[in-house]
Amino acid sequence: MTPALQTIGLHKRFGALIVANDINFRLEAGARHALIGPNGAGKTTLVNLITGRLAPSAGRILLGGDDITGLPQAARVRRGLGRTFQINTLFRGLSVLENVALAITEQAGHGGDMLRPMRARRAELERGYALLERLGIADDALVPVRELPYGRQRLVEIAIALGLQPRVLLLDEPAAGVPSAESAIILDVIEQLPGHIAVLIIEHDMELVFRFARRITVLVQGSVLIEGTPAEIAADPRVREVYLGEGHHG
Repeated sequence: MTPALQTIGLHKRFGALIVANDINFRLEAGARHALIGPNGAGKTTLVNLITGRLAPSAGRILLGGDDITGLPQAARVRRGLGRTFQINTLFRGLSVLENVALAITEQAGHGGDMLRPMRARRAELERGYALLERLGIADDALVPVRELPYGRQRLVEIAIALGLQPRVLLLDEPAAGVPSAESAIILDVIEQLPGHIAVLIIEHDMELVFRFARRITVLVQGSVLIEGTPAEIAADPRVREVYLGEGHHG
């Protein structure tokens, strides 16, 4: 089967510094995959290469078998590549529902078209509201984003990413900085994501990784150290060595 996402010989250097070194990575359709590694391993660099924020020095990126290496970020999103960010990127003055409806409008290719009939907009608002209901945040639909606690804002980010109808969803530390009571809700939402979406979670929290992932890739110094099932990763002495002093699972 064609992988949902694939990188072939992906390489990125800044001058003499190599931050991605010949990364060959496959995210299968419907995968629940985690990307882990110590600080400075290049996890965020890899995500930025995949999403188009950074251009690779060499190598290719395929989305559903199509080469997207040269495409800008917005074109990748339209083809089904969604992501949430570590740093909040919401329109903070707008309501939760407006934020999600905007993403749905954008996905449908109507962004910036102010003359569209109200009927079409109502359909997008209804779809947005249904999404918020699914994520358990419909009560906040009309609340301005900036008035929400941080954990709820992270849920709105996930709602926006889902509004873009992704085939592949990259979750960059979705529970970072969120109090534990709220992070439990975020985890539940992630576990209930539709099965057809291939999910790649970039995460420091080993407990979360081992709860969520069916496959794990370990990145060290810009290179893939090992990939395998959670059991294989937990048992591998090289992984233990890398995480010694960082706290490891198992």
